Amino acid sequence: MELTLIQKIAIFAIPVIFAITLHEAAHGFVAMKFGDRTAWMLGRVTANPLKHIDPVGTVGVPLALLLMSKLAGGPAFLFGWAKPVPVNFNNLRRPRRDMLWVAAAGPGANLAMALFWSLMILLGSVLGGAEMLQMAVMGGDIARVDDVVGRYGYLLMLMGAAGILINAMLAAFNLLPIPPLDGGRIAVSLLPHGLAGMLARVEPFGFFIIIALMFAGVLGTLVWPLVSLVFRLAILVTGMSEQLLLSLFSILLG
Repeated sequence: MELTLIQKIAIFAIPVIFAITLHEAAHGFVAMKFGDRTAWMLGRVTANPLKHIDPVGTVGVPLALLLMSKLAGGPAFLFGWAKPVPVNFNNLRRPRRDMLWVAAAGPGANLAMALFWSLMILLGSVLGGAEMLQMAVMGGDIARVDDVVGRYGYLLMLMGAAGILINAMLAAFNLLPIPPLDGGRIAVSLLPHGLAGMLARVEPFGFFIIIALMFAGVLGTLVWPLVSLVFRLAILVTGMSEQLLLSLFSILLG
C-alpha cells in the first residue's frame, strides 16, 4: 500500500512540528534552570509550536522535501529547523560546565520523543493496527475494512514510525561534534581549554563543513550508528519483529 503525498504530510505533521519545537524549548528550559532566563523572558520556554515555528525551516523545507521525494519516486527524506532559542552563556552560573547540559537538552528531548512515539506504535498495535499492517504488507486495501479502531491504530503506528524517524535523525545530526551544532558545544565543554578553543573557532565554518560532508556522502554514515541504535530500542519497546517494523517504515517512506 503506497501513501499519497497528502497522507504523508498528515502523518508527518505532528511528529515533525513537535520534534523541532520541543528540541528548542528544551534548550531554553535547561538554560533557565542554570541561570539564563533569556529564553523564558522571550516566551520561548513553552511547548506551544507557534512560539518556535520558522516558516521556512519548520514548514517550507519539510514540505518541499516530501514533495520532491514524491515527484522523484524515491524514499521520503525530511529535515528542518525551528527558530533558535536565544541563550546567553555568560548568564549561566558555571558557563563552561552548564553549556554541556544546555546543549545536550535538545537531542535529549528528541530521544525522549522517540521513546514516546515507540509507545504510540505499541498502542496502535494493541488497537488492532498490527493486523492492518500485515494486510497492507500483503497488498490488501485496509480502507475497505470495517474495523475503524484498527484503521486508526494503523495510522497511529505510521505516525509513531514518523516520530521515531525524525527524532532519531535530529538527535544524531545535532550530536555531531561540529560547532554550532549541539554536539560541538558539548565537545567544547568537555575538551581541555586549548583544544576547546581551537574547536570553538571552527563555528563560523560549521555549516559549510556539514554541507561538504553531505555532498561527499559521508553525513549519513556519521549519523547512522545512533539512528540504528534508536531503531533497535524501538524494536524492544514495541515488541515487534525487526521485519515488521521495517515494513512499517517502508510503507511510510515508500
